Amino acid sequence: MLFQDATLADGRVCDVRVDGETIAAVGDLTPTDDERVIDATGKRLLPGMIDAHVHFREPGYSHKETWTSGSKSAAAGGVTTVVDQPNTDPPTVDGEAFDRKATLATESYVDYGINGGVTEPWDPDSLLARPLFALGEVFLADSTGEMGIDADLFEDALVAAGETDTRVTVHAEDATLFDESVRDRDDADAWSAYRTAEAEAVAVERACETAREHDTQIHVAHTSTPEGIDTAAETGMTCEVTPHHLFLSRDDLAELGTHGRMNPPLRSEQRREAVFERVADGAVDMIATDHAPHTRAEKDTDIWSAPSGVPGVETALPLLLAAADRGELSYERVRDLTAATPAEVFGLDTKGTVAEGNDADLVLVESGPREIRGGDLHTNCEWTPFEGMDGVFPSLTLVRGSVVYEDGEFGERVGKNVRSA
Repeated sequence: MLFQDATLADGRVCDVRVDGETIAAVGDLTPTDDERVIDATGKRLLPGMIDAHVHFREPGYSHKETWTSGSKSAAAGGVTTVVDQPNTDPPTVDGEAFDRKATLATESYVDYGINGGVTEPWDPDSLLARPLFALGEVFLADSTGEMGIDADLFEDALVAAGETDTRVTVHAEDATLFDESVRDRDDADAWSAYRTAEAEAVAVERACETAREHDTQIHVAHTSTPEGIDTAAETGMTCEVTPHHLFLSRDDLAELGTHGRMNPPLRSEQRREAVFERVADGAVDMIATDHAPHTRAEKDTDIWSAPSGVPGVETALPLLLAAADRGELSYERVRDLTAATPAEVFGLDTKGTVAEGNDADLVLVESGPREIRGGDLHTNCEWTPFEGMDGVFPSLTLVRGSVVYEDGEFGERVGKNVRSA
């Protein structure tokens, strides 16, 4: 396959040849007689997004999502690698649970990693002997799945991770700083008032300090506050920001209602703007979706009973490309946030950039923005918090050279564990 005259994220216009699973050449190339040639004039060719934080819900909650539906949603959104989190049923806390999830993951259209959980009871020996992507999401406060742990177990996890050179992904909130005084409220904003910004900022600082004491690298999940981002950067740790914390704020909750409940919650518009500034200027390492689908029926209840989480794997890259189209982010910054830096942070040496010898994980974008509609998406939950917002969607997605999505149609399920030999 040859992409002719494609525009890369850095603005270069060149040809890109795919041979088998890899990018064979980048430059001024001549088509051969036996290859498919795609005229990419005026179109962008980007590395596929590496989404380091998804919840594909299997095993245990397949009515919310499956590896098939979640990976189709990923492929249609230009995501070519996903990393699944451990709060499934059973939770991925030992070798047996890992093996069960690994069997289900063979249904994936896109490449994947599987994270291991840390909660009692867990078996680090059998878990860390598996081809694990990372430890985490380690919950320092309860969220979906009730996997919150105490400080001692967190330190145990850091020690085990340090011995095996495994990064730890941390959900940092301090439940002692939640505001119990708002528990009598029933408005949609009550959840944001309850799980305070201070609870995240303090927990991030403590987690980073503890990691430094044990000489272990942590990755701070879904940072929603500028303070949390700054702490991670200052301590040499990495962090991610979700699309919902980047593009939505508490100002949107009147319309979103309980569909806008997630952990950590939406923040003030002022904080959202400060987070966006840090995403744009390089303080944030990556965008990861925390794709956490629930059905409409599950969400349609009161703010204290609704489950936390929103879908996002299909809309992340389109939202960022629309922001680039508006001039709010550069295309190079979008590439770094979604592909190049995640690949570097997590040691995916053959992914993340359009370069000779790399995996042919490629996304072709040829049209402008269109409105995001939940009914058009491929997640099982069939709704989105970004309804009506602009997104720039891919027309073609390749995973290691195989077409997994093209113009609304899906190809083969070619996904494999990126940590397996």
